[in-house]
Amino acid sequence: MDIKTLALVVALAPLVASVVVGLWGPRLGRAASHWLCILGVAVSFLASIVAWRDVQAGNVFNGDVYTWLASGDLSFSIGFLIDPLTVTMMLVVSFVSLMVHVYTIGYMADDPGYTRFFSYISLFTFSMLMLVMSNNFLQLFFGWEAVGLVSYLLIGFWYERPTANYASLKAFLANRVGDFGFVLGIGLVLAYAGSLDYATVFAKAPQLAGTTIAIWGDAAWSLMTVTCICLFVGAMGKSAQVPLHVWLPDSMEGPTPISALIHAATMVTAGIFMVARMSPLFELSQTALSVVTVIGATTALSMAFLGIVQNDIKRVVAYSTLSQLGYMTVALGVSAYSAAIFHLMTHAFFKALLFLAAGSVIIAMHHEQDLRRMGGLRRFMPVTWATAVVGSLALAGIPPFAGFFSKDAIIEAVHLSTVPGHGYAYVAVMAGVFITAFYSFRMLFLAFHGKPRWAEPAHDGDGHGHDDTHHGVDADHPPKESPWVVTVPLVLLAIPSVYAGWAYIEPMLFGGHFGASIVVLPQHDVLAALGREWHGVTDFLLHGVTSAPFWLALAGIAAAWYCYLANPALPERLRKLAGPVYTLLDNKYYADRFNDWFFAGGSRLVGRILSDTGDRDVIDGFFVNGTAKVVGLASALVRHLQSGYVYHYAFTMIVGVFALLTWWVGY
Repeated sequence: MDIKTLALVVALAPLVASVVVGLWGPRLGRAASHWLCILGVAVSFLASIVAWRDVQAGNVFNGDVYTWLASGDLSFSIGFLIDPLTVTMMLVVSFVSLMVHVYTIGYMADDPGYTRFFSYISLFTFSMLMLVMSNNFLQLFFGWEAVGLVSYLLIGFWYERPTANYASLKAFLANRVGDFGFVLGIGLVLAYAGSLDYATVFAKAPQLAGTTIAIWGDAAWSLMTVTCICLFVGAMGKSAQVPLHVWLPDSMEGPTPISALIHAATMVTAGIFMVARMSPLFELSQTALSVVTVIGATTALSMAFLGIVQNDIKRVVAYSTLSQLGYMTVALGVSAYSAAIFHLMTHAFFKALLFLAAGSVIIAMHHEQDLRRMGGLRRFMPVTWATAVVGSLALAGIPPFAGFFSKDAIIEAVHLSTVPGHGYAYVAVMAGVFITAFYSFRMLFLAFHGKPRWAEPAHDGDGHGHDDTHHGVDADHPPKESPWVVTVPLVLLAIPSVYAGWAYIEPMLFGGHFGASIVVLPQHDVLAALGREWHGVTDFLLHGVTSAPFWLALAGIAAAWYCYLANPALPERLRKLAGPVYTLLDNKYYADRFNDWFFAGGSRLVGRILSDTGDRDVIDGFFVNGTAKVVGLASALVRHLQSGYVYHYAFTMIVGVFALLTWWVGY
């Protein structure tokens, strides 16, 4: 089977399963539906492995499958680019999706929308694969919009819940804002490069580097800078960078399997992948790289702070995703594209693991998600606890777990960078190490350690209890370990969360794994400078345990242990001491309130003005009612003339004849 056929199998296998289950799922039954979708993704994963082996042997493919539209010299095609960057993403997406599919059997067992959910997640996998396998901007945009559309369906899957409807609409609208910038960037590419094909555009990019355009007034703007920033606005929406991050925490309203799929390996990584793919363009604009660096650093630090004050177990993991996406974005900004993709890969494994572990806890707790109502789960759920420990250690960056290698490489790359803003970024990513370790183990200790708090009332921000409806977990009905369809994916994800770092750091960062699929100019090549100090995994580990990030991570773990196990009364005292700072964090920097007041409120105000003035006064009042009034006045006048009396008609005729004679004489 040639690589083109393999690419078609990878993309179409999940699509076929999704269509069949979507149309005939209820007739096929639950078992047939889930095994059909799992088979589709499994075939995609196995075909991705074969494609990866072909690419490793040097068989890179770049070609069109068919031409969708041709106009003059311009052609819009559907095609595939199968190179080292693509196959890396194909493997990550298909493997994590396969684990999520298997896990879903246990998590969604009692849901009436069981077959519909499987159809959606298979369609989501197809959309993401089309995005990463594209060889042109048209197909990239198709996959880009498709993952956004299916995410709307999945986040709002439980559509009977108002919060789920609100969250899905919020995600859809936030992504539309980013996608507007993305479309502008693609439009500039088409206008000046005359093509949407990656190879053609990248070949012409150096010639366009000195081109300027006028956006307003006489000011000259660099074409490459404007194009790259517009494309990055799209990445900010998909990869949830400040200020377009607001949709992602609310996406937790969807079922846990889709939280894992969206946050680990698919939708949120689309922006990271796109910028890495566009490295031949971004390398030609230092201003764009600086913007990417600063936005990423701001996201990494500010979202990490929010993870500290969250009590919903899924939202803690969600804010950690936002922070880690910030790390990846910083890596892109300092031209360490390989490090960004490396962290994307390791993060996909341990973040999917943490989400699915959180879902396992939620199942055991009868869908309770409040960390303050957990505790002591370690002895009831040993497999979930062990895998959650692995995920937390990887997230915190403790060696030899996968997150240590990718995160440490990013920090070193930022330290070596000279891009404007790298100093601020270095401080942000270093501070983020301590905070990440703290909130990761805060979640672990609150959920699995300490005394059980299942029957205790939850507490709000002021420490007062609530008499919320309890979910049925008590001393007489303690939690129990999840079924094998839940725990097996946890174990399988824990394995790469341990070894993927030390196994792949050398080929991916210093061994030329990505080849020509990533372009870095010599003056920006921080990984080359880092590679000159590379002496193997062992030396990297030894250097890591003597460096500041490692000790900051240990300090974060120790602080979490002291606050939540050794001295559990301390967090409440610190909360009261923090006062306004805690209020600011608890309200998520008031970003949602500002958006509701300014954008949503502003839209409602404009709509009300248009309704009251435009619709009621102008359209209805002037045109509709005005026309009726004119007709009424004319009718009243004519009514006096058509009275039924002969002399009135004679008088009217005389006046008419007089008027006609006057006009004729005058003419």
